[in-house]
Amino acid sequence: MKQGIVIIGAGGHGRVVADAARACGYERVVFLDDADECAVPLAGRTNEYRPLLDECDVFVAIGSAAIRERITRELIADGAHLATVIHPSAVIGSDVSVGEGSFIAPGAVVNTGARIGRGVILNTCCSVDHDCIVEDFCHVSVGAHLAGTVHVGRATMIGAGATVINNLSVCAGCTVGAGAVVVRDIDRPTTVVGVPAREIKR
Repeated sequence: MKQGIVIIGAGGHGRVVADAARACGYERVVFLDDADECAVPLAGRTNEYRPLLDECDVFVAIGSAAIRERITRELIADGAHLATVIHPSAVIGSDVSVGEGSFIAPGAVVNTGARIGRGVILNTCCSVDHDCIVEDFCHVSVGAHLAGTVHVGRATMIGAGATVINNLSVCAGCTVGAGAVVVRDIDRPTTVVGVPAREIKR
């Protein structure tokens, strides 16, 4: 871990990541964003990270999975060290793996045997139970819950307060709406909502 961290994305998510990064011991936090105005001072545009790579780790704090993946690939190609930021208040079980560039927010719980991919967001007070697999660039939103042995495919979004019951699979590219309860496998990219969760569109 370097002394500084560059956070690409200065919106609300970026500021939450910054708080966690400081709690993890980063002494310097630098924000890059393409917006004209942000709530925090900017050091430049999102593509102006290269001069900072010798002194700083880099984190992509952008909600869109597609954009997060694109920038992550550019960073890796440029030799950047991707930070993995885990807030000290998160509870991480034994034998858990967390991929580079992922964020685990305050109050999140990840239980034993879980596998978390690259560029994943496990947001505030969500839970990922034992032996779950959460593939690259997924987002498990605030207060969402994955019961034991759930497999979530790449770039899937689990909405705020949603629940996926145990032993299910949710394929890549899905959106599970806020508050939904998934009680059967989702085997094609789609959006599901409600209790129990039902498809509304592909």
